[in-house]
Amino acid sequence: MISLNKVMLVGNLTRDPELRHTPNGKPVSSFGVATNRRWKNEAGELQEETEFHTVVVWGRLAEAIPQILKKGHRVFVEGRLRTRSWEGQDGAKRQRTEVVMENFIPLTPKGVKEVEEIAEAVSIPEEPTEKKASKGSAEEEEINLDEIPF
Repeated sequence: MISLNKVMLVGNLTRDPELRHTPNGKPVSSFGVATNRRWKNEAGELQEETEFHTVVVWGRLAEAIPQILKKGHRVFVEGRLRTRSWEGQDGAKRQRTEVVMENFIPLTPKGVKEVEEIAEAVSIPEEPTEKKASKGSAEEEEINLDEIPF
């Protein structure tokens, strides 16, 4: 059975990203994003609801995010949901659902050039071209259509 855990948000940062490091030294940043939903009720009055999301970023991107995004910036965030559970100091069980960011697009036009430069610096390089098979390679086999079983 196939399952899917995918989140896409467009909203505004509620606080500056905070960079921390795990005890093992792995960088992690977190920040808040507010999203709004608007609709008209049965009386035709405009209603609005705001949701607040915690976004977590790991690795090299976590180190770059505080340079790119600031409180109030508009952002597109793509990622997955993760719920953490722990026991508080008072013994009460607690849990928090977070968005683990996998991709983002800054939507605040200010500083777009700087954002592109930083994004390029932290992007994951493509596979080396020598690993990719080239078209017209001498090793390609000819396909006999009569041998296809359908």
